[in-house]
Amino acid sequence: MAETSIEWTDATWNPVAGCSIMSAGCTNCYAMRMAARLETMGLEKYKGLTRKSGGRPKWTGKLFLDESALKVPASWSKPRSIFVNSMSDLFHPDVPVDFIRKIWMAMEATPRHTYQILTKRPDRMSEILQDDFRLLKNVWLGTSVEDGTVIDRIEQLRSAPALVRFVSFEPLIGSVSKGNLHGIDWAIVGGESGPNARPMNANWIDEIFDMCTASHTAFFFKQWGGKNKKATGRVYRERTWDNLPTLSM
Repeated sequence: MAETSIEWTDATWNPVAGCSIMSAGCTNCYAMRMAARLETMGLEKYKGLTRKSGGRPKWTGKLFLDESALKVPASWSKPRSIFVNSMSDLFHPDVPVDFIRKIWMAMEATPRHTYQILTKRPDRMSEILQDDFRLLKNVWLGTSVEDGTVIDRIEQLRSAPALVRFVSFEPLIGSVSKGNLHGIDWAIVGGESGPNARPMNANWIDEIFDMCTASHTAFFFKQWGGKNKKATGRVYRERTWDNLPTLSM
């Protein structure tokens, strides 16, 4: 587990490392760059997870299941919001259900923390969690939607058993105007950042803002992005937006 500069969470926890490219939002994934860097630093956990392609690191599809990481949340006494698997996808098809169950047990054993799970595979998430997994009040379920070609992920998320559901529109690289946020508690919006960042159109943000208003969904604006995300900042409509979901338990 590690402290993080990600604006919408406090810390990251990576019992799984490694992934594979699934859609256009993965093209410039920061986690690929980070995994390659961590491998060069000698961290065995990230060995072989990426390869160079076109001069840039790309996922190989190899995963690392870190049993030792399962004990980490219990050692953190102060309550945290924790982004689960910032360096992977918990519902990647090669993550065994038994290992997901171990992660669930670790989260259940630490109700002081709030866990935020973000996946590009909400169909597998919904299918697995509707089996015999306990509904945990401290676990939020989310999916990433980068443009209109993957808008169906929102519908798949709606069928997932959770008290809080959220959508991360990051990197937002296209319009999602054909979607809606009914039954979604929180929307995070952000432009892509880094050396090869694709631009974000302000109209695309407006569409999501209007959806949030219509569906009473909390709106969080993370960043404009670009090559220098600090320079472009986080101001949208002359203010910052750090809204969080309203919990009713």
